[in-house]
Amino acid sequence: MNKAVATPKSVGMSARRLERIRPAMQGYIDRGVYTGITTLIARRGQVVHEEQFGWLDKEAQSPMPADAIFRLYSMTKPIVCTGLMTLLEEGRFTLFDPLAKYIPAFRSVKVREPDGSLVKPARPIQLRDLMTHTSGLTYHFVEDSPLIKEYQGAKLLNAECSLEAAIDDLARFPLAFQPGTRWRYSVGIDVVARVIEVISGRPLGAFLHERLFEPLGMVDTGFGVLPEKTSRLAAMYGRPDVISSGPTMASELEAWAKGVNERVDVLRSYPVDSPEIFVRGGHGLFATTRDYWRFAQMLANGGELDGTRLLGRKTLALMHANHIPAALLPLDVAGLPLPGYGFGLGSRVALDVAQTGAPGSVGEFGWSGAAKTHYWVDPQEELVGLFMTQSMMSFDLPELDLRALAYQAIED
Repeated sequence: MNKAVATPKSVGMSARRLERIRPAMQGYIDRGVYTGITTLIARRGQVVHEEQFGWLDKEAQSPMPADAIFRLYSMTKPIVCTGLMTLLEEGRFTLFDPLAKYIPAFRSVKVREPDGSLVKPARPIQLRDLMTHTSGLTYHFVEDSPLIKEYQGAKLLNAECSLEAAIDDLARFPLAFQPGTRWRYSVGIDVVARVIEVISGRPLGAFLHERLFEPLGMVDTGFGVLPEKTSRLAAMYGRPDVISSGPTMASELEAWAKGVNERVDVLRSYPVDSPEIFVRGGHGLFATTRDYWRFAQMLANGGELDGTRLLGRKTLALMHANHIPAALLPLDVAGLPLPGYGFGLGSRVALDVAQTGAPGSVGEFGWSGAAKTHYWVDPQEELVGLFMTQSMMSFDLPELDLRALAYQAIED
């Protein structure tokens, strides 16, 4: 496989200025903020920086290798949405289709009004609502939702429950608002995953392998980790008291302020050995940094990588356009603001660079995961960046440091 490595100068970047990444990232390790980090920067399809810092497993004194496997959490979402869009290109659905056409359990869903009453939706949930987080669905950790306690009992949060059963169960909960009237980060893309299965007639894991992972050469990506690869799985660290007791914004901030960074076990909620059952659209995938770069680079290239086209250029332009009306901006994820961003079909989209507070371009897109993984694609600068670690409930912003360090190295 072509590793697509180039000298920074050949793609208009400074090798000397890229060297500033090393002390910045090593500083996070030295201060005990993160245990292990991998960073990657590519421009014009060529990797110009790739480095590892700290430990894969601190207790075992295992250094972070280049092929470490990470739990992606919500960085699963852009992959799943991209998978669904391959079916759009085959004319198998439209974005305006009602969800109940594919999952009949949602035909009787109700909306909970502010006074607690239940009413019929003013219009059905559409497939596009799921990918743009405007469906009325929510998340169990969104504190201002009256549904938070109900969602905590959902089968979706049970890693031993199948995707089909989990999504059918989800339909019994009322919506938090009328479809299309608000933006709220949600389990909508878990529902997208089940829609993929219904339309394609294939299990989600097999579908993604056939449509994306195999053609892109993502050899270590999937909903589980093979026994012979578990030695490369990065250990998880973070704030164990917060994770075990159920997070609130106040408790997360308190733990973060104390600098807690201990080993945590997430096997019950994120198992490595049940890829036939633990299949979700909003989280669940494992991947290496290189694998995810190949996915992101395909997006940056307009749907093609190494001569293989997976999506059309205009389909990706539709995905990474802003679909959120101005009246529903600005966005926030569980109270954390996303200034300067709108949202496309599965990814944030930069609308105002000044408001984002970081170097970039209008049209930059990407997303993050709960364990502090992050990627971005800047089509204007032909730039792709990744920050990978395994740290739950962290409020530091190393991804912004990495972005600044990447853009300052552009010299053409």
